[in-house]
Amino acid sequence: MLEEYEKKRHFKKTPEPPTSDFKKSSYKPIFVVQRHDARKLHYDFRLEMNGVLKSWAVPKEPPKEAGTRRLAIETEDHPLAYADFEGEIPAGEYGAGKVEIWDKGIFELLKREEREIVVKLKGEKLKGIYVLVRTKYGKEEKGWLFFKKVS
Repeated sequence: MLEEYEKKRHFKKTPEPPTSDFKKSSYKPIFVVQRHDARKLHYDFRLEMNGVLKSWAVPKEPPKEAGTRRLAIETEDHPLAYADFEGEIPAGEYGAGKVEIWDKGIFELLKREEREIVVKLKGEKLKGIYVLVRTKYGKEEKGWLFFKKVS
């Protein structure tokens, strides 16, 4: 599941956690949003599912209010240890730039289908029901819409 993650990184050069850094989650699944100041500033939204962090790159700050929709591009799965990662990925490495945790918490999975994921987030900044819906945008159908549902 983490082959793509490993292929893109040189662990002797980057401070990112290798997949061998096994981290068992708490009894409730976690989510994390990392502000990633790489080639272009974006936010990485990650949900713990099936022992990995399912990941999406969100080009703009994640929505805190209902009614705002964001594009979210599905990326490779990350190891659970990545939920705690903050630091500088060196120039020349995949994803080079500064990574910092923007929000973190637990979530409840309300629905998971091939084209839709609904979660209830319990973080510092993101709270409430959020939806990811697969769209026709993006390469290889990796585009999703990410938004907060009206309560």
